[in-house]
Amino acid sequence: MGIGLVVAVLVVQAVASLVWSADATLTGLALVFNAVAAVSTTLFALRGGRASWVVVGWCAGFFGWHALGLGEIAGWWTTGLEAAFSVAGAYQPSVVYQAVMTAAAGFAVHLLLPRQPQASAT
Repeated sequence: MGIGLVVAVLVVQAVASLVWSADATLTGLALVFNAVAAVSTTLFALRGGRASWVVVGWCAGFFGWHALGLGEIAGWWTTGLEAAFSVAGAYQPSVVYQAVMTAAAGFAVHLLLPRQPQASAT
């Protein structure tokens, strides 16, 4: 489930970067980061879930980016990157997009974090 969520975040983010980005440089950077994260996720899946810290790190980065965007659009802080976080220049879709992507990336981090074996209560 965690891998599926990561793939969904990567696909949605790549499509959004291509469709709504206001700046070619930001689009290029977003696509490079998404491509490297996709390779990391693929390697993680092929290795049977070992070395999950790399994928968790990417998801944490995506979480941070979208949380930053959500705060920027909501007016909680200003970063000067409002154009990077805007979806089609509209407030409502931008807030929804950033909130959904923040939640999805956060859940992916939670689902992919390595778990320590629980001691039995017997």
